[in-house]
Amino acid sequence: MARLNLLEETRFEKLPVTVYENETIASEKVARHIADIIKKKQADNEMAVLGLATGATPVEVYANLVRMHREEGLSFKNVITFNLDEYYPMQPDAKQSYVTFMDENLFDHIDIKKENIHIPDGTLEKEDIADFCLNYENKITTVGGLDLQILGIGRTGHIGFNEPGSAPNSGTRLVTLDDLTRRDAARDFGGKENVPTKAITMGVGTIFKAREIILMAWSKKKAPIIKKTVEGETSGKVPATYLQLSENVNFVLDKAAASELTRFNTPWLVKDCIWDKKLIKKAVIWLSSEVSKPILKLTDEDYNNHGMAQLVTEKGPAYDININVFNQLQHSITGWPGGKPNADDSQRPERAEPAHKCSLVFSPHPDDDVISMGGTFIRLVDQGHDVHVAYQTSGNTAVWDTDVLRYVEFAIDFNKSINQDTTKLQQTYDEMRTFLKGKQPNDVDLEEIRNVKAFIRKSEAYAGARYAGLEDKNIHFMALPFYETGKTVKNPVTDIDVKITKDLLQKLKPHQIFAAGDFDDPHGTHIVCFRIVLEAMTQLRETEEWARNCWLWMYRGAWNEFETHEIEMAVPLSPNEVHKKRNAIFQHQSQKDRPVFPGDDEREFWVRAEERNRETAINYHELGLANYEAMEAFVRWKF
Repeated sequence: MARLNLLEETRFEKLPVTVYENETIASEKVARHIADIIKKKQADNEMAVLGLATGATPVEVYANLVRMHREEGLSFKNVITFNLDEYYPMQPDAKQSYVTFMDENLFDHIDIKKENIHIPDGTLEKEDIADFCLNYENKITTVGGLDLQILGIGRTGHIGFNEPGSAPNSGTRLVTLDDLTRRDAARDFGGKENVPTKAITMGVGTIFKAREIILMAWSKKKAPIIKKTVEGETSGKVPATYLQLSENVNFVLDKAAASELTRFNTPWLVKDCIWDKKLIKKAVIWLSSEVSKPILKLTDEDYNNHGMAQLVTEKGPAYDININVFNQLQHSITGWPGGKPNADDSQRPERAEPAHKCSLVFSPHPDDDVISMGGTFIRLVDQGHDVHVAYQTSGNTAVWDTDVLRYVEFAIDFNKSINQDTTKLQQTYDEMRTFLKGKQPNDVDLEEIRNVKAFIRKSEAYAGARYAGLEDKNIHFMALPFYETGKTVKNPVTDIDVKITKDLLQKLKPHQIFAAGDFDDPHGTHIVCFRIVLEAMTQLRETEEWARNCWLWMYRGAWNEFETHEIEMAVPLSPNEVHKKRNAIFQHQSQKDRPVFPGDDEREFWVRAEERNRETAINYHELGLANYEAMEAFVRWKF
C-alpha cells in the first residue's frame, strides 16, 4: 500500500527523485555512495572511473570525501576521474579555472594519482580542440567507461555546459555559453563581461554512457528548473530533460530545490492531505488564482474540479472556508507595523503594547533596509517608534573602481581648497591608480581602496537612513568580520560576529526586529547575516526576558518576494509613500543605474522594489481585498 501511495504522489515525475531535508545530509549520502563504489572496485582489484562536476553544488560532497580519506582511510589510488567541462579560454592556474576548483576542493587533499586526473584543457589552440575532444572520449572508453557521473544543473537546464539546443547524442565539444549561465558566473569573474563566452564540455551523449548518473540540486533558486526537468516534456530547450530517457539516473535534491514539484507545491493534486490552517490558506489562494476569481466567489464546484474535494468534504462548505481564508488575509493588512496603540490587537499582526516600541532594522548590505522595507521604515519613524538601523556589512565589494578614484580626487581638491597638505593623499591616489590599471578580475583591492569603497557605502547609508527620519545616534555600522575579506568569497562566521550582534541587541533591547529573510540573495550574504541574528537571539533568549518577548520579522524585496500565502504582515503604501521610498533608495548613488553585482534581474533596485510591492498589492486585490498602490510584506520568525 505504501508503494502505491508513493507512485500516486510521484505520478507527475518522469524520473526517480530522492529528497533530503537539506544539502548537508544529501551531500553526505552521495559521498558515501561514491565511497562505496570506490571500495567495491578496490575489493575486485579494479579501477573506479568517476565523472566529476564543479560549481557550488558538489562542494560538500567533495568535503565529505576528503574527510573519509583523512578519518576513515578511504584511498583514491584506484580512481580515475574525468571532469565535465572547463571554460575556454582558461589558464589552469586561474582562480576561476576548474583545475583550481578541483585541486582546492578535492585533489590536493587525497591520494589520487595525478596521471589519473582528466580535465578539459582551456589553453588549446582552437584548431586543436576537435582532436582533443575526440581523444577525451576515447580515453573514457579505453578505461571502461564511467561508473558514475555526478551532475549539477544550471538555471538554463544545462548539464555540464550543454546549453539549450544541445543534441541528445552530442559528444565532447566546444560550446557557446548562454547569457544566463554567464550572468550566474559573473560574481566569480568580477563581472559578466569577464566571463568566457565559450567552454569545452562533455556532451549529453557522453554523459548518457555512464553506468549511473546522479544529478544534485540545492536551494530554492534551482526549484523552477528542477520542476521543468522532472515533470516537463523532453526538449532541447531544457537539455537536462534528456535524462528522462535514462534508466540509470537519480535526482538527489534538498527540500528547497524540490519545493516546486507537484507533490510538495500542490500536494492536493496527487494525494489526500492533512488540512492544517497553513495548507488550507495556500490551497485556497492557489485555487483563486487558478480560476481567476476572488476568494469569496469560489464555489464547491471550483474546489471539486481542481483536486480539492477532500478539503470541502472535511472543512466545508466552500463559503465557510472562503470566509476563513479571506479573514486571515484581511487581518494581515496593517498600517501600523509597530502595532496600533490602544487597539484590540487580537486580529492584528503586531502587538498594541508597548505603544512606542524600540524597533531594530538589520540590513545585510548598506541599502537592503530602504530597498526592501523603506516604506515601513519611514512609517515606523513617523508613528513615533524608537527606530534603529544596523548595517551588518560594509558592502565594500559592490562599488565600482572608478567611483573610488572620483571620491579621492574630490578629497584632494577639497583639501587643497582649505590649504591642507595633500602630499600623502596624492601619493595614495597614485598607488591606487597604478594598482587599478593592472587589476585582474576578483583581485583583492588594496586596503586603502577597500576603505574608500566602505566609506562611500557608509555615507550613502547615512543619507538613506537620515532621509527615512533617523538621527545619527540611531544608525549603527557593525562591519561584521566574516565579510571583510576583500574577496567575493567570505570567511566563515565566528563567535565574534555573533558577539557584536549580541552586544548591540543587549544595548537596545528591541521589542521588534526586522531582518532580511531573502535567502535567494546570490551573494549569500543575506542568509549568513540572518543566521548570525538568529544565533544571537537564541542565546539571549536563554537568559534575557526582553529577548523572549522580542518579535523577529523577516522582510524580502531586494532579490525576491514572499508568496502571498506566506505573508503574515502586509503594510500598504500610498503613492506618496512609494515616492518617498524611491527617494530613500536614490541616496545609494553607487548602486544606481548599474550596480556591480545586479544578479540576474536587469532592473535597477528601486524599480525591482516598486514593481514587487505593486505586484503584492495586486495579488491581494485580485483575491478580493482593497486596492492599494503597493504593499511591503513580512513573515514572522517563530523561535
